[in-house]
Amino acid sequence: MPFNPFLMPLSIGIVGLPNVGKSTLFNTLTKKGVDASNYPFCTIDPNVGVVKVPDKRLDALAVVSKPAKIINTVIEFVDIAGLVKGASEGEGLGNKFLAHIRECDAICEVVRAFVNDDIIHVDGRVDPKGDEETIQVELVLADLATVEKRLEKVVREARGGDKDAVKLKSLLEKCQAILAEGNPVRNLELSEEDQLILKSLSLLTAKPMLYVLNTDEPKTALDFGWEGETIKINVKLEEEITSLPEGEQEEYIKELGLDQSGLDKLIRASYKLLGLDTFFTTGADESRAWTVKHGSKAPQAAGVIHTDFEKGFIRAEVIAWDKFVEAGSEAKARELGLMRTEGKDYVMKDGDVCNFLVNR
Repeated sequence: MPFNPFLMPLSIGIVGLPNVGKSTLFNTLTKKGVDASNYPFCTIDPNVGVVKVPDKRLDALAVVSKPAKIINTVIEFVDIAGLVKGASEGEGLGNKFLAHIRECDAICEVVRAFVNDDIIHVDGRVDPKGDEETIQVELVLADLATVEKRLEKVVREARGGDKDAVKLKSLLEKCQAILAEGNPVRNLELSEEDQLILKSLSLLTAKPMLYVLNTDEPKTALDFGWEGETIKINVKLEEEITSLPEGEQEEYIKELGLDQSGLDKLIRASYKLLGLDTFFTTGADESRAWTVKHGSKAPQAAGVIHTDFEKGFIRAEVIAWDKFVEAGSEAKARELGLMRTEGKDYVMKDGDVCNFLVNR
C-alpha cells in the first residue's frame, strides 16, 4: 500500500511539573496500548505509547458482522520530561522538553490536586492554579522568543516588498502582542490560511490543550478558569484498575459506580481535542474504525483506507452505525433501504459505516 501520512497516529504530549502523576498516567495508558506489530509505521520509543481508542459503536458492529478481526483507531501519547520554572531559558531539560512538545499535535497537562507528604511537590505546596500558571508562563515565553526571532528576519524581507513577508509580518505581530500579554496564540481568531502559515513555527500555545486534574477527592472543584476541557482522574486508582485482568476491569469500574474508566474518558477526550471523527468499515474479515479530520469529504475518507481510493473514488454507500446494528446485517439494511449512495461532495459524519466504490 502506498504511504498515507494520515495513517500515522496523531500525538498528545503529556506535560506537567515533576511529581504530579504524569509518568504514572502515561505508564497506565501504555498498559492499554496496542501491539506495535499491528502498526508497523510506528517507532515505539520508551516514552511513546500507541493506545486504542475505546469505541462501543465498533464493538456493536462486530457483534453483527462477527469479523475475524476488530481494529480500533489509535492515538499516540508522548511522556514528556517534567517541566520546571525557567524551562523557556533552558532550565531543567529546557530546550529538549520544549522540542518534544513542538512535535506533538496537542497537549495534555497533568495538574496535581492530591496531597501526599511522601511525594514532594517541586514548589513545596499543592496549588493546581499556580502550577498551571507556571507552565502557561513557560510556554508563552518560549513562543514569544520564537515569534520575535522570526519577526526580526521577516521585517527585513517585508521592507524589500515581499508580499508574503508583509502578510507574515502582520500575523507575527498579532502573535507577539497576545503573547506579550501572557495569553496563548490559540486565543487569536485566525483564518485557515493564517493557521497554515503559523503551523510551520510549531508554536506551543497554538496547540489545543486538555487538562487532567489528578485528584483522589471526587468532590474536587474543576472551575479554575482554565481554557479547554478539564477532566478529573484519580491516577493511582486508574493504575489499580489496569493492574487487574482485563475481564475483571469492567466489573470493578461498575463497582466504583462509574460508567467508564477515567483512562477511557481521557482517551476519548483526547481524540475529540484533535478534531477527529470516526467512520467504520465492517464485514466478515474485519470490523475497523478509521480516523478522519472533522469536515472531511467522502473521497478523503476513502483515501485514509488506501491513497489510491481518493483518486479513483466513484461513490460511497453509507449508513449510520446504529441503523446498521438495528438492521442486524448489511443485507437487511439494504432490503430496508437504509443504505444510501453519496457522491464526492458528501461530508462525512461521525459514526458512518461505509463501503467505497472506486476505480482501481
